[in-house]
Amino acid sequence: MRLFLGLLASLPLSALHALGTVLGWAMYGMSPTYRRHLRENLESAGYRDASVRRAAIAHAGRAIMEVPALWFRPQEKVAALVRQADGVQAAFDAQRAGKGLVFLTPHLGAFEVAAQYAAQRIPITVLYRRPKMAWLDPLMREGRARGNLHLATADSSGVRRLIGALKRGEAVGFLPDQVPGRGEGEWSAFFGKPAYTMTLAARLAARENVATFLAFAKRLPAGAGYSLHVKSLDPAYSVNRAIEELVRECPEQYLWGYNRYKIPSGVAPPPPAP
Repeated sequence: MRLFLGLLASLPLSALHALGTVLGWAMYGMSPTYRRHLRENLESAGYRDASVRRAAIAHAGRAIMEVPALWFRPQEKVAALVRQADGVQAAFDAQRAGKGLVFLTPHLGAFEVAAQYAAQRIPITVLYRRPKMAWLDPLMREGRARGNLHLATADSSGVRRLIGALKRGEAVGFLPDQVPGRGEGEWSAFFGKPAYTMTLAARLAARENVATFLAFAKRLPAGAGYSLHVKSLDPAYSVNRAIEELVRECPEQYLWGYNRYKIPSGVAPPPPAP
């Protein structure tokens, strides 16, 4: 499998994205559950235009097929795929002023790219959840944990590693819209529906001497690379509302097929709407 992924990594990004488009439509056609989640999530967010749905289907496949290139090409070559970076200087300036950085990278665009780009400039520790398929774990670790990029498991020891990195004035990053486990979240509105939402993002953002940013890497047409967008988290917004605002800038590249509204094992259902 490592050899096969290495061969895929050598393909041009345009070819990987073309294959990803085919994969995206195959997943949509073959999985009724995935198809239902994608359509329902788009509908609840107010996206009823078929063109947005078609683009989201294609981008979901591209998100999978670009992974070999992002994991197994040299890190400097991955970072070089970022053709434009908006807002990153404010984050680096905050880090140089002695603040720890929290980067929130939702399931939008190529979320693997932001951490690899940051690691070329500053140390960053990324929270990750071990995959259900055990064979994938060593590949994931190899692809992500390189140079200044370190991994922290999604448990109490991993959270301690994140806090330690922030105290050292380093950066941390994670997916704030990933459904947490029991005791790690609370029900919060996301596009008008209750979603079990991790509390870690808000807790870290509230720490002293920390600057928090949302980041996503938008796929450019024809496999031309990515444009990285970094924005300071508005303290007046909840994390979910801030993610909503970010998604509305590029809705076709959000992972709408992700089961964002599931009820984790052992978690009481959300209270009924008034």
